Amino acid sequence: MISLAEAIKLKSILKRKISDLSIEISTVAYTIVEKGEEPKTPNRTIQQVEADLAIVRKDSRTLDRLIYRANIDNFIEFNGEKLAIVEAIELATQLRAEAGQAKTFGLSEKESYMHSVGETTLYNVALFDPEVYRVRAIELEKQAHRLSNAINAKNYQVQIDFNDSAYF
Repeated sequence: MISLAEAIKLKSILKRKISDLSIEISTVAYTIVEKGEEPKTPNRTIQQVEADLAIVRKDSRTLDRLIYRANIDNFIEFNGEKLAIVEAIELATQLRAEAGQAKTFGLSEKESYMHSVGETTLYNVALFDPEVYRVRAIELEKQAHRLSNAINAKNYQVQIDFNDSAYF
């Protein structure tokens, strides 16, 4: 058994291991020799590397399934609402995006000079109160941080049935 947080970290380790083994296959699959020379045999055969890669890929798929299931079956409370972890992750992403947009509006000037065309002077006029958006951005960022902290805490509480001994 490992925590969901450990499983998420392990998933990135497995991705890297898959990449490394894929590169290794390429290096053990071919060699360059002079005509008539015997090729040097690598330490591991292509078949050995392929077998290792198949195991890691299967573990990666299993870990994905377990992570996805845990993210659906486990819930957190946020702002009086019960959210599946997967929903909470998406909400945190949305809150950050909304905060970014609000921050941009919050940095705007209420009215700013654009340019003059002949005798006409053009101004860019915000149809909103930038201060309201500045304050809103701060609050949305706080909410996103609180939600992310709740998700992280839950990730350490949830246990999934996966044996990670082959990787640690």
